[in-house]
Amino acid sequence: MKVYVVMGVSGIGKTTIGKSLADKLEIPFYDADDYHPDANVEKMSKGMALNDEDRKGWLQILAKNIEAWSTEKGAVLACSALKECYRETLTEGLKKQVVFVYLHAEYDLVYKRMKARKGHYFKAELLKSQFDILEEPKDAIKVNANQGIPEMVHEVLAKINPS
Repeated sequence: MKVYVVMGVSGIGKTTIGKSLADKLEIPFYDADDYHPDANVEKMSKGMALNDEDRKGWLQILAKNIEAWSTEKGAVLACSALKECYRETLTEGLKKQVVFVYLHAEYDLVYKRMKARKGHYFKAELLKSQFDILEEPKDAIKVNANQGIPEMVHEVLAKINPS
């Protein structure tokens, strides 16, 4: 079964779009943020960006889950997956089962959304670090996040189920 990884920088709408997409597809939704070790959450809540070493174990845990979900009903996972090497870790041996959905928008729009967001450990001041390391995926469904939620979900569904 397919696992759809809704990816992009923090604050772009991965969780919101991912949940809606999972509802429409009638498959489970998971948020990669829930799999971060405590040390990563603590580091980000102090305004410090994660490095590749911080992400390594987290990505490996996610990869094992993606493999399991692909043998069950499939799933939707909200995950930043900012670099090509992170996406390779997530899809090792599973390239045919994983579909990346890349949400993109201008920095200013995402920053404004993040400043309005309450109760998330990721600080808006860290957003620039994510844009700095972002490697746009070549093989992904690309969706402009500068539109409404229903429009974005409809666009994704149209691209995964062309009729």
